Formats: sequence, C-alpha cells, structure tokens
Amino acid sequence: MGFKWEPVVWLAAIQSVLAVLVAIPAIGVSGDTAAWILTVTSAVFAAVEAWMVRPMTPAALTGAIRTALTALALFGLPVSESLAAALVGLGTMVLGLMVRNGVSPKEGQVLAWASNRITP
Repeated sequence: MGFKWEPVVWLAAIQSVLAVLVAIPAIGVSGDTAAWILTVTSAVFAAVEAWMVRPMTPAALTGAIRTALTALALFGLPVSESLAAALVGLGTMVLGLMVRNGVSPKEGQVLAWASNRITP
C-alpha cells in the first residue's frame, strides 16, 4: 500500500503522528506553536487530499471540518495541550478512515516520489 494509492490514509497517519510529537514535552514545542503547526498542516493536508482523490468533494469537505475541529480543539477548548493534541490525532484518523471509503486516488496520478514500476 503506497502513498500513491492511499493518500488519504497516509496523510491522516502523518497528521496523527505529528499531533503526538508536538504533545511530547521533551520536544519543547510551545502550546501556541503546536496549535499553529497542527492547524496549518491540517489545512495543507486537506488541500493535498482533495487534489489527489476523486471525487474531490468528500475529501475537501472532510478536510475543512478536520481543520476547523483542529483549530477549535487547540485554540478554543479549555483543555490541556496534551489532551487537545490527542483529540486532534484521534479525530484526524477517524475522519481520514471515514473519507477513505468514499474516494479513490485520481486516475493517472504519478507522484515524483513514487516508482512507476510499482503496481497496486
């Protein structure tokens, strides 16, 4: 299962891992910086997902919802930074797996980092 064939799942996994990483105190990312990192990467990943799959609408809508929930959890809820990051990670994976059932990678998609010799 390569990135070329499952972009929604891979990007959701990357975003979830990022949420866990910024929540680890030893890394030293401040709460505001972590919130901005997760919100911006959520928006960027949503745009990439919408570009890489068809139909575009479910991925774009789910990405917008995910980005709004990320911003709400990190900027609006009175919870600890660790709990907010955990909520973002969980929500990202749940929404990513939900949208995966309704979309497919667009036909003819060739990514620079994907080998043309690999077949799905």
